[in-house]
Amino acid sequence: MNPSDFLPPRSALYLPASNARAIEKARGLAEDLVILDLEDAVKPEDKDAARKAAFEAVSAGFPGKLTAIRINGSEMPWHDEDVAAISSSASDLFVVPKVEDANAAAAIAARVGKPLLAMIETPLGVLRAPEIGAANGVVGLIAGTNDLANTLHLPDAGNRDGMSLSLQLIVLAARASAIWALDGVFNDLADPDALAAHCAHGRSLGFDGKTLIHPNQIDIANRSFSPSASEIEDARALIAAASGGAERFRDRMIETMHVEMAERLLVRAGAL
Repeated sequence: MNPSDFLPPRSALYLPASNARAIEKARGLAEDLVILDLEDAVKPEDKDAARKAAFEAVSAGFPGKLTAIRINGSEMPWHDEDVAAISSSASDLFVVPKVEDANAAAAIAARVGKPLLAMIETPLGVLRAPEIGAANGVVGLIAGTNDLANTLHLPDAGNRDGMSLSLQLIVLAARASAIWALDGVFNDLADPDALAAHCAHGRSLGFDGKTLIHPNQIDIANRSFSPSASEIEDARALIAAASGGAERFRDRMIETMHVEMAERLLVRAGAL
């Protein structure tokens, strides 16, 4: 799989690899990326069975979707077996939690032989995000907002203000290396309006999409990270009106940069 052949996912749904019912249901849902989790979502006694289930699930396929497997970190006893299993699996990508070292990221990407989505979940990870994003084999950064809130000692994990700088640094690092940037999860499953606000905030920071923990969150994320009808109309009109150099368009000044932004928006809209 070459990630450059794909648009960044708007919605990336975490699923416990031990939950066969959820995995089967996800095949008929609208998420762009399925992340089968072997880490936090799986009890220690279920790790081996989850690894086998993840291998079988990606072998069976998820039509029209990208697939990834999140492995246990290098400090965990299941790590080596996870790496061996996913190296020979049919997953498109793999996810590593709590990445803090660019050399280690490059090494495990080479060892697995698949594109790596690196989770940035600690202050050290944030500070080293530019190097991690530039490491060989890394194709995207994921903001691990729950762990980040914990390691930053934020009193409210849902308060984006306290981690705004960290989120912006993650996006900046991703853009510097022309890789994907995915926003962290939203925990409140009963507040779709707040989820939409989080998605809008993430998009305003430059994130490509959002990681999710429940199927009910997919449609909101997809809408939030897709160009709206008004954005598409404006982009088409801007491109048609542009004649080169700085000029006035709909009471704002535009130049070549704005044409490039409009073209990028239309590429994403056309693919969707």
